[in-house]
Amino acid sequence: MKYNLAIPVLLAAMAPVVSASAYAKAGKSHAHIGHVMKSWGDTPDKMGFLPTAIAEAKITHKHANLAAKDTSNLKAMKLHATHVLHTLDPNLQKKGPGLGYGVVAAAKGTAAHIGFAAKSAGASKNVKAHAKHVSETANNTSKRAGILVSLSKKILAANSAAEAASMIPKLVAVSSALNAGEDLNGDGKVSWKGGEGGLMTAKAHMGFMMKGEGLK
Repeated sequence: MKYNLAIPVLLAAMAPVVSASAYAKAGKSHAHIGHVMKSWGDTPDKMGFLPTAIAEAKITHKHANLAAKDTSNLKAMKLHATHVLHTLDPNLQKKGPGLGYGVVAAAKGTAAHIGFAAKSAGASKNVKAHAKHVSETANNTSKRAGILVSLSKKILAANSAAEAASMIPKLVAVSSALNAGEDLNGDGKVSWKGGEGGLMTAKAHMGFMMKGEGLK
């Protein structure tokens, strides 16, 4: 069979031409995606905002569970409430077992920078679509963190073990939802919509976004 040398030339000519400026524009969007998933200057070990939020949230849930371990022990519940506060916002509790950045700051950073990615010149439809999903789930996390801050402060102000213990189940449930999200409509799954999504939902949609952009 004879090979037509004209075919590769023809195919090359038919291929879309992408200008350097188009790559530069997409690069701005991709840089902000990197801030969310790969690295940011002031996070622990310069992790991305979302991995930082996920790591802090795991510690939050761990200490909420530790608070639930002995609900007859007011001192222990208060100790772990301070630990929960630290993991949420070190400005509220300086010392504790968290990474020192806080779920609140990391979730807000996630929402902000994925918003910058979507608004960057040259951002693709893929980025814009999934940015909405990620932003909503990050904002859900900020709301849940606010609930946990309030609960922790109430536990710290409790005058009896019984009073503190009455708030522990909600502390555990909401702290779990930071990462896992919640099935609020009872359909057996956690969606990014309707206030359900957690940080793992955000991570999944960042994965979809990055795959669509050809990013690792």
